[in-house]
Amino acid sequence: MPIDRTKPLVQVKDLKKYFPIRGNIFAPVKGQIHAVDGLSFEIMPGKSMGLVGESGCGKTTTGKLLVRLHEPTDGEILIQDLNGNLENIAHRKGKQLKMFRRNVQMIFQDPYESLNPRHTIFDIVSEPLAVQNIGTLAERQERVADLLNVVGLTPAHTFMFRFPHELSGGQRQRVAIARALVIEPNFIVADEPTSMLDVSIRIGVMQLMEDLADRFGVSYLYITHDLAVARYMTDHIGVMYLGKMVERAETEELLQNPLHPYTKALLAATPVPDPRFGRDEIIIKGGVSKPIDPKPRCRFYERCPISDDFCKNNPHPPLEDKGGGHYVACYKV
Repeated sequence: MPIDRTKPLVQVKDLKKYFPIRGNIFAPVKGQIHAVDGLSFEIMPGKSMGLVGESGCGKTTTGKLLVRLHEPTDGEILIQDLNGNLENIAHRKGKQLKMFRRNVQMIFQDPYESLNPRHTIFDIVSEPLAVQNIGTLAERQERVADLLNVVGLTPAHTFMFRFPHELSGGQRQRVAIARALVIEPNFIVADEPTSMLDVSIRIGVMQLMEDLADRFGVSYLYITHDLAVARYMTDHIGVMYLGKMVERAETEELLQNPLHPYTKALLAATPVPDPRFGRDEIIIKGGVSKPIDPKPRCRFYERCPISDDFCKNNPHPPLEDKGGGHYVACYKV
């Protein structure tokens, strides 16, 4: 679908998602989980961004907000429409939401859980076409067969009418990729699409996604906890911690010159295949806090090796450009 390459494809402004905590369905709200709390970033056409961080930092929730599987508590999600205009889809419903989903799709982490076990591969991949009323049955069969060949499930006719349990994990994830691409979206959220696969086949799926991005002009929001995967797959990386983005920059800039203490700790924990290469150890205190009604100060304060009373007595630092598009949320950098 045509897009304006001079404008952001996706622009997120102060995005928030809070989940209420109740003792039971009739009890009053006892607190709120700040899953995503004031996120802002943009992705240009043809570019891909990685979201990295520990489990529970809000990466997957962010992805689901962008495809509107969750409705935001506050903030804006601006995505280019079919005319190249940025439209806020944060609270769309009904037919407007259905039209939006022609342009944005998602690849989930578990390729078995995300595929209906009672449907054939043809039913699964062609369902978006049926929902959007695209093509005749014969045209859908041709489109599905072509796409199965593209994602490496060849010959297509041997896969079309099989069921998910008859395929391997890698083949199932290729089916999920085909389903996401079948209506030719401009933007795909990929939620750790290789983390459930054997190491031996991960690189093949990653190469496939890279090739398809070039072939179809698709941009990704690639969610992962693996910095090596983010380096391979994305042009920019955003580092999240407890619902906040603490650092964002071009991929190589962030990996070669990390500024935030949390990013430094993540990189220090990444194994290096060369035993002669050593990294400086970054000591961070304690474990991940719970994002339930967090204090207004810096989210990383309790674990930060360089925090002081100024960090304790001031609100969470804003994400500021420290030069060359390298954004960091830290008073001490």
